[in-house]
Amino acid sequence: MARRLRRAERSRRKLLIHALLTEAMKTSADPGPLPSLDSAWELLARAEARAPRAVNRMLTNPYTGSWAGYTTRLMRNGIDGVGPLWMHLGHAHAIAAAAAIRAELDFETVIPAWHGNAMLPSLGMARFPGTGAFSSVVVRGVNGRYFVSDAETTVRLPEAPESDAPGWWGIRRVRSQVGAHRFSLWLDDLDPYRGLYEPVPPERLPDKELAEWQRRIDEACRLIAAHLPGLARIMPVGLASLVPKPQVLFRNPSASTGEAFGSAVVGLPTDGESLAETLIHEFQHIVLGGLLHLVELYEPDPGERIYVAWRDDPRPLSGALQGVFAYFGVTAFWRALYQAGHSSRRSGFEFAYWREQTWRTLRVLRADATLTVAGRRFLGNIADRLGPWRDEPVPSEASALATAARRDHLAGWRARHLRPDPSVVAELAAAWLSGRSRPPATLDATDLPPTPVPDGSWSHARMDLIRLKVGGAPTSPDRRPPAVPGATTADLAYTGGDFLEAVAGYRRELATDPDQPTSLVGLGLALCARGPHPAARALLHCPELVRAVHRHLRAVPRPPTVEQLASWIGQLVPD
Repeated sequence: MARRLRRAERSRRKLLIHALLTEAMKTSADPGPLPSLDSAWELLARAEARAPRAVNRMLTNPYTGSWAGYTTRLMRNGIDGVGPLWMHLGHAHAIAAAAAIRAELDFETVIPAWHGNAMLPSLGMARFPGTGAFSSVVVRGVNGRYFVSDAETTVRLPEAPESDAPGWWGIRRVRSQVGAHRFSLWLDDLDPYRGLYEPVPPERLPDKELAEWQRRIDEACRLIAAHLPGLARIMPVGLASLVPKPQVLFRNPSASTGEAFGSAVVGLPTDGESLAETLIHEFQHIVLGGLLHLVELYEPDPGERIYVAWRDDPRPLSGALQGVFAYFGVTAFWRALYQAGHSSRRSGFEFAYWREQTWRTLRVLRADATLTVAGRRFLGNIADRLGPWRDEPVPSEASALATAARRDHLAGWRARHLRPDPSVVAELAAAWLSGRSRPPATLDATDLPPTPVPDGSWSHARMDLIRLKVGGAPTSPDRRPPAVPGATTADLAYTGGDFLEAVAGYRRELATDPDQPTSLVGLGLALCARGPHPAARALLHCPELVRAVHRHLRAVPRPPTVEQLASWIGQLVPD
């Protein structure tokens, strides 16, 4: 399927480029210091006649897609964007020149340069320091030798363009082979259109980090080939290029866009398992992005209304569906590692956590009215695979930690993004003030839709501490775990199993700030860990209601504590 999607994407980009250049020529867009755009199309046609694969290589370059999408939007909106419009339209000359070089043509053309950096997509960048912000350079080829020149300097491309040379940065490639499986990934830190939203300047990766990327990619490829060989066969077709970013402790930042089929922006992970998880995650996004160019899975609905475990804000159906498919792949990865006994403590936890979080969102999406028939079939196929995995045994510790982590995130999301009905809040406050031993039996506080504007901040420290506990977080050279940003004394006590101290710690935090979602939920978790408790039920199932009523009562003499009020409301919350 990945090959078919790549072929479809190649055809789509060819049509997009033709439509973009045709529209630009019809509107007589200012070419700046560059030749007319029809000359770029003619050079592409020459290259295709000589070496079709050379043009195909340019069309399958992920950043040809992101360039075409970005520049088309500029044309439609009549704006310049980052730099003048002629520079973005003129990138077509750079694409044509790169295709001509790959086809070994003799030619001459002019391409744009941004702050003295002239990009030849899929090959590399000629550098002319000290040049103005937006300028142009000449590219020419004679007898298999290629040069890029400005008024004062000429840069000769090396025979192997991915190599560096005076005035030239090549796009470096990392290769890894595991048995019959061959992986080849470009580490593109140069192409201006490698960013997710708009052009970005080059960020050259230091040689030391390049070596670290090679080690991590080798580790990740070994894991994928050993435990998911079917995926290892098709992944190189759909994931060809990475945009490397710095390491972020306790996070595996990554992103991709449907326009750049074949590429992902990835932060340097701390270990091979984390990178393998990230590559699978982004590969799933890439595949679904390509599929959505061919099949409509849902009706347009931008409403931010769905809870997902992988984000702290409500998501539209499109984003939630992308996440379900990505984390279905992540779940499959951790399941395979756990079944093989690889890092079993960590893999058991991750498998237990992601199978339930993915299933929760999948179940919500399958009932959504905006799904098309194709969308229902698509999600049904995922459910057929994922559903039976929920019954597979995992160690009790992994199950308990995964359950606590799920409750933690969902309750924190509720506290920040759900707003209880004011009439319900007023009714409960009045009932408390009247001295009723139980709240009204007609409790319904979740009938309002979520809001994307959060009420309070959220910390991931407890999840980070759990991952440290199961061995899924980095250690320093002396093997000591790093400090966890945002972790409080109460968080350390809770994840360390001292629940009595954790309860006391969260009580102190709430005495200082009774509005803090992390402390509200932390108290619920710590109380729950000690046994059934009505306050724990309320703080984990409807923390937004507890907080809203508590705010209402703070103005009265001798207001209740958060825990007292939660215990009262919790009488109506089932176990």
